[in-house]
Amino acid sequence: MPLQSLTSLSAVDPQQWDGLLSDGQPFVRHAFLSTLEDSGSLGPRSGWQAEHLLHVQGGRLIAALPSYRKWHSYGEYVFDHGWADACARAGIEYYPKLLSAVPFSPVSGARLLAASLEDGLELLQSLPGYLEIEGLSSAHINFTDAFTDAALAGQDGWLQRLGCQFHWQNRGYRDFQDFLDSLSSRKRKQMRKEREQVAGQGIEFEWLEGRQLSEAQWDFVYACYANTYAVRRQSPYLTRAFFSLLAERMPEAIRVVLAKQNARPVAMAFSLIGGDSFYGRYWGCLAEFDRLHFETCFYQGMDYAIAQGMQRFDAGAQGEHKLIRGFEPVITRSWHYLRHPGLKAAVKDFLQQERVGVLAYAAEARAALPYRQA
Repeated sequence: MPLQSLTSLSAVDPQQWDGLLSDGQPFVRHAFLSTLEDSGSLGPRSGWQAEHLLHVQGGRLIAALPSYRKWHSYGEYVFDHGWADACARAGIEYYPKLLSAVPFSPVSGARLLAASLEDGLELLQSLPGYLEIEGLSSAHINFTDAFTDAALAGQDGWLQRLGCQFHWQNRGYRDFQDFLDSLSSRKRKQMRKEREQVAGQGIEFEWLEGRQLSEAQWDFVYACYANTYAVRRQSPYLTRAFFSLLAERMPEAIRVVLAKQNARPVAMAFSLIGGDSFYGRYWGCLAEFDRLHFETCFYQGMDYAIAQGMQRFDAGAQGEHKLIRGFEPVITRSWHYLRHPGLKAAVKDFLQQERVGVLAYAAEARAALPYRQA
């Protein structure tokens, strides 16, 4: 089956694309991915060129792999820089490569979009030939869901890589105090003290849905977002246009919390919702306040999830500061197809060793959770 490839999602009927999605996760919706492209956040100059792979039958889209041709490894959160460096030393071309992922966001979910497992498998079986024809060194499918895992597990040549993130689970809490009551006394006091410190600085919070923000408020959101990169002397991945355009296309999925002092906004957290999950994505501040990051990014999100009956809060990458606040270790998966046999053998050995370390780390983290022992 020959694959079709597209360099713009605008060429795909949104209803056909979204018709392949089986859950409410917002990140692979046509509106989200097309906004990344149309806002100028992606493109050849960014090192991310859309190259979506499609399986079309009788004029109908029956399977797709949202993907990108990459000339670097930034913005992926499954780190293969070491593989690229080893290739450079050995005279092996590692770039360009093909990546299926949500750009700039380490969020697990649907990658292989298909009307049936059989349709998805047909697409995957055509992928190695496509890589060879296009001169791509490899294919990488990051942060996969169970459907994609099941499809890839039976395919020759694919290597699985594990990672660990930290997600908060709503155990049917009535309110934030009910959550605190589930913790050890020391951690309960610590979190209560942190929230009191923020309130003591005169900080108040306002929650807004996407359609409720004015352009001036989006200017503030972007200024905060960009500042998180500026302090590290980096350029932000997303453009200002991304936020306004996304608010037009999927306002119902957007949640922004503004932190204010004396009615003046000083910080924000930008999140998306989908299904039973709350996804904290971007944070930033234009003034420094003690413990404001933890309140804005974690405790406000927990409060919101409890109030709305949402079951899971995914606050992004990294973890130790989440672990001590009740976020639990969750194993993530990615899959890698490497055409060069020597590189594949070396990476396979590395991943086997890394897997042991990741599972041990997750077990140690679970043992360190701050919940009271039953």
